[in-house]
Amino acid sequence: MINKNKYGLTIISFLSYYFTGSMIVVTGMIIRNIAKYFHLSVANMSNTFTFLNAGILFSIVLNSWITKFFSLKKQIIMGFFLVLIAIYNFVITHNLTIFCFSMFIFGMVGGITMSIGTFLITNIYSGSERTSKLLLTDSFFSISGIMFPIIASILLHKKIFWYWIYIIIGLVYFIIFLITINVEFPKQNIKITKKKNKYHSNCKKSIFILCCCSLCYILGQLGFISWVPEYATQNIHFNLQHSGSLVSNFWMSYMFGMWFFSYILKFIDLQKALVILTGISTFSMYFFIKNNNIMLFNTIIIILGFFSSAIYTIIITLTSLQTKKPSQKLINFTLMSGTIGTLLTFIITGPIISKIGICGALVISNILYGIVFILSIILGLTSRHKKNF
Repeated sequence: MINKNKYGLTIISFLSYYFTGSMIVVTGMIIRNIAKYFHLSVANMSNTFTFLNAGILFSIVLNSWITKFFSLKKQIIMGFFLVLIAIYNFVITHNLTIFCFSMFIFGMVGGITMSIGTFLITNIYSGSERTSKLLLTDSFFSISGIMFPIIASILLHKKIFWYWIYIIIGLVYFIIFLITINVEFPKQNIKITKKKNKYHSNCKKSIFILCCCSLCYILGQLGFISWVPEYATQNIHFNLQHSGSLVSNFWMSYMFGMWFFSYILKFIDLQKALVILTGISTFSMYFFIKNNNIMLFNTIIIILGFFSSAIYTIIITLTSLQTKKPSQKLINFTLMSGTIGTLLTFIITGPIISKIGICGALVISNILYGIVFILSIILGLTSRHKKNF
C-alpha cells in the first residue's frame, strides 16, 4: 500500500475514535443547557440522550449487513451528509422529537465510523505494529475526552448556544470526509464461512462473566463520568470550568494509563491484573463520592482514570483467549455487551437522579464497579486464558 494512502487511512481511523468519543463525553457538560432549551428537567432530558447510544448500538448490530451493500468509502460519505442533516436540525428546529432523531443519526454515524476505523487498522497493519496502532487509535477517544469538555465549558461560559459544540464535532467528520475522498480503501471480504465451535463448559462460563463485566464496567464508567460535571456543580459548588476540568483530567489520565499498561501488562497475568485494577478503581470511586476535601477531587479522579483505563481492554483480550483461535463472534458479543451498557446509561441513571439525586447515580456506578471486581475474582476459577496464551 502506498505510504500516502496508508497514512490517510490511519488518520481516518484516529479521527473516527475522536469523533465518536467527542459525542459521548460532552453530554454531561451540556445536558443542563439543552434541558433549559427544551424546558425539561435534567433527569427527563437525560432520557433523550439514550437515542445517541441507541444509534451507536443499532449501527454496530447492522454493520456487517450494511457492508454487503455499501463500501467503506460510501459509508463515510453518506455519514457526512447525515451529520449535516443532524446539525441542521439542531440549529433550525426547536422540536424534541426531531432532536432525538438527530441524536440517533449522530450515534449511528459514530458507531459505523468507529467500526470502520477499527477495520482499517487491522487490515493495513500487522504484528506488533497493529497492536501499537490499535492502542494509539483507542487513545484518541480519550484525547476527545480531554479536549471537548474544555471546549464545551468555554463556549457555555461565553453564553454561546449549545449546538455550536455539535457544529465543531461536525468539523471533525468534515476532515474525515475530505481525507476519504482522496484515498483508496482496502477491499472487504464479505464472504462468511460458518464454523461449528464447541466450547468447553468453563469457556462458556468465562465468556458469560466477561460479557457481564463489559456491560457493568461501561455502564458504571459512563454513568459516573456523565454526571460528574452536574455533581461537581451542585454538590461541590464548582463553577462550569472547574467541572469541565474534572472530566478532562479523568480522560487525560485514562489516556496515559492506556499507554502505561500496554507495556506493563506484558509481564502480569491478565486475570490478576483485572482484579487489581477493578479493586483500585472501585475504591477510588468510593473515595471520590465520600470525599469532602475540595483539593483532593482532581487527584482522586486522575487516579481513577489511570487505573480504570486498561479494564475494558483486558476484558476484550481475555475473551479472545478463551478459545485456541480468537473468535470474532465472541469478541463482538463482548463489545455488544459494552454497547448495551452505553445504551442503558441514561435509562438507568435518569430515574435514579429524579428520585434520589445526582449522588445516587454515582453510588450506582460505584456498585457496578464493585460487581466487576467480584466477577473478576470469580473469573479466576473458570478462565482458560493461560492455556490459550
